[in-house]
Amino acid sequence: MTQRHKVFVSYHHANDEARKTIFELRFGNHFGILVRGSVSLGDIDPQLRTETIRQRIRDEYLRDSSVTVVLIGTQTWQRKHVDWEISSSIRKTATNPRSGLLGIFLPTHPAYGKPKYDPHTIPPRLHDNVDCGFAVLSDWTENAEAMQTLIHDAYLRKSRVDPDTSRPLFRNNRSGDRWS
Repeated sequence: MTQRHKVFVSYHHANDEARKTIFELRFGNHFGILVRGSVSLGDIDPQLRTETIRQRIRDEYLRDSSVTVVLIGTQTWQRKHVDWEISSSIRKTATNPRSGLLGIFLPTHPAYGKPKYDPHTIPPRLHDNVDCGFAVLSDWTENAEAMQTLIHDAYLRKSRVDPDTSRPLFRNNRSGDRWS
């Protein structure tokens, strides 16, 4: 399979920046299975109004992406920007098509390598979309063929399954070990 997709990577910037960089370098540069797209630290002024930040993410970073990969670390579920990025990814608008959605458990997450996971330790909006069949979860892999298949399957699923967009957006970051 030689399908390339523009992939937007959503992740916890403070905790998982190194893993995001590895993901982009390995699969974007080395194997060429994706075209990179993500918001990096310092790209958007955090002092901007919430709606301005959301619009910039949607219009400047997600506009031409076809799949959003959520790198799931221990605190990814807490981040409002991850929630906003997932929400913007799965919405189809006049100017932005819907993206496929894929969650990747990082080796730092307690569910990595296990057959079951606590759904309250992944981003709630991602969980909703796993439940409805729009998204799938997988463990981190450095196997380019396996990653390419996961990304391409997410791309195909976006036109066959409707996403769950019912959850209200996060207003703030959250804390704790899990959401309820």
